[in-house]
Amino acid sequence: MTKQYELIIFDWDGTLMDSAAKIVSCMQKAAARCEVAIPTAEAVSHIIGISLKPAIKQLFNIDDDELAERLTLAYKEVYLGADTTPCPLFDGVIDMLTDLKDAGNVLAVATGKARRGLNRAWEQTSTGHFFTTSRCADEADSKPSPDMLLQLLEERCLSAGQALMIGDTTYDMQMAQAIGMDRVGVSYGVHAPVNLAKHHPKAIVHSIAELHDLLMTQS
Repeated sequence: MTKQYELIIFDWDGTLMDSAAKIVSCMQKAAARCEVAIPTAEAVSHIIGISLKPAIKQLFNIDDDELAERLTLAYKEVYLGADTTPCPLFDGVIDMLTDLKDAGNVLAVATGKARRGLNRAWEQTSTGHFFTTSRCADEADSKPSPDMLLQLLEERCLSAGQALMIGDTTYDMQMAQAIGMDRVGVSYGVHAPVNLAKHHPKAIVHSIAELHDLLMTQS
């Protein structure tokens, strides 16, 4: 499958890293610190993938910039120091990235994480060397805007038809669909297959092993 693409772009949280439980825990603790109603796990899962501050405004249904900023800072403090929820890569990610790279594929990341967060994740998982380029939440408009993808395409001098987006949320599917980029949804993240399917991905896979096989089919 990948031979037809000059660039394979992965979302991070929920696609390569099993981070939903940590994000939910940190968001709930941030809400408690700021003395606002604690959101359900389901509600938090729905906003995973959006840049942090817009996600917080949507989650808590607020327009108050000061409160949104307090919640954002509280979330970051909890994430970095007060929460110990494990945040591993999904089983098989290293093998998949290794095989894709060895087959000559150029890999990228488009993530709702800030640059500092992605760099930290790369350092903790020793995976940064797999990726030629990336775009983060503090470098582009938030998903589902296609801005991240457009920046990556411009950097690599590619058209949308030469790249593939892989993600676990409707936001990933929407931003690729908006510019006519092929996309693959993964169902093991936070959004249900029925919602991913609304954006007409080329495929929906249910495990890293299945994604690995799909991407390596023509590599």
